[in-house]
Amino acid sequence: MKKYDVCVIGGGPAGYAAAMRTLDFKKSVLLIEKNKLGGAGVFNGALASKTMWEISHDILSEKNQATKFGKKYEVPTYKAVIAEVRAAETERSNQMLEHLLLLEKHSSTIPFDLMTGTASLVNQHEVAIKSAEGTTTIFAENIILATGSRPRYLPHIAIDEKVIVTSDGINNFDDFPESLVILGAGVIGCEYAAMFSNFGKTRVHLISKDDRILPFEDIDISAVLEENFKKNGITIHKNAELKEMKVVDGKVRYELCFPDNKCEIFEVEKALISVGRVPNIETLGLENVGVSLNKRGFIEDDNTKTSVPNIYAVGDLTADIALVNVGELEGRHAVEMIYNNETKKLRYDNISTIMFLNPETAGVGLNETQALAKGLNFKVATVQYDAISRAIAMRNTQGFFKILVTDDAEMRVLGMRALGEHASSAIQAVALLMAFDKGIETLAEMIHPHPSIIEGVQECLRVLLDKSIYKPYVFAKHINVRICRNGKYM
Repeated sequence: MKKYDVCVIGGGPAGYAAAMRTLDFKKSVLLIEKNKLGGAGVFNGALASKTMWEISHDILSEKNQATKFGKKYEVPTYKAVIAEVRAAETERSNQMLEHLLLLEKHSSTIPFDLMTGTASLVNQHEVAIKSAEGTTTIFAENIILATGSRPRYLPHIAIDEKVIVTSDGINNFDDFPESLVILGAGVIGCEYAAMFSNFGKTRVHLISKDDRILPFEDIDISAVLEENFKKNGITIHKNAELKEMKVVDGKVRYELCFPDNKCEIFEVEKALISVGRVPNIETLGLENVGVSLNKRGFIEDDNTKTSVPNIYAVGDLTADIALVNVGELEGRHAVEMIYNNETKKLRYDNISTIMFLNPETAGVGLNETQALAKGLNFKVATVQYDAISRAIAMRNTQGFFKILVTDDAEMRVLGMRALGEHASSAIQAVALLMAFDKGIETLAEMIHPHPSIIEGVQECLRVLLDKSIYKPYVFAKHINVRICRNGKYM
């Protein structure tokens, strides 16, 4: 029986990162993947959906430019779009595989092995790998579980991944559907709504059980995005309860009921179900070693450690934030706990996020809604994109920066939201301040490139320091500042 210092089960972002961090400590590692390297981080997930969004965003921009100058624009076929998405998936996965195969060639100096198959825990240290060639059992001092997640199915909806699909089946359409209903107005549902409306070939319906889309975000974020969705032809069903959804004569028929007790029946060509994800744990053999699960069915962990001392869980298997960058962070952290005696707790309060919508929306830390719920006293400043030279030059001034700081002399950053072009690139400096628990003075005084979108971040910080170029007390429609104390705005 071959022995390893670490066995990593799952070759997605979290598992791949864990295996590579293990090599940094000169420890032997086996990485097991049952299907394709990259997991949902590459296939039918982050890379796939963002490639599709980039294509749709470019097409929308080109259509708008063509219309502006009186020209016609022909949208490519759906098959051409999906071919480009699959090319991106293949490029990234092959790159990851090439890297691992090169590592295996150097296994005499770098103790690394890659196996294809379905892994299950035999006991605390032994793992059985079932493949086309048979079953192999190995021994590992430490085991890291990183098998990821898949879309959640609803028992009362017959998902066939052809007519009624999840994100795993979105590539199966033969053409752009004439009409599409999306169940779930969270990040994934809203991103796909934006994509299909950008192409301009599909009437999109979006079902939200709440009174607005993205209910976890501030109202000003949701309001702008909803307005853009409607302008782009998206119908939003708010406060809607799905009573029934089924396929009738090849079409999707669904019934919604509303708070006034009225119900309405709709019919569309296709449906996308986007109601969360569930962990891939069924074949792991967790019952053989006693790894504990929480009430939602995810692996229970404490700073990546499971209830079994030498077994760790990272990425979507736990109930932490299901993002590629978080999974990679957790994978690396688990290895550092094993070999670097890392005792520092992982921080989830300064993780940068991005939503691929119209416009791009990014954030880090708390938003206003969360700060209020925590009962914090804070100061918040907002600078609209129409007050930023670069946005004016781009002829795209929709958006804003919003930064929250503590209501004291230190002015430590609590969080930031950015909505508009280049939003995701604009939050990193503020995220760094949060990571080091620093105030805002240095970043406010630093010379920023001109003209650039991030000058809006600088002006936002200047507003908080009462030294802005535009004065909020006379220019509130472009720039403003508020103070919240004891749950009330001053």
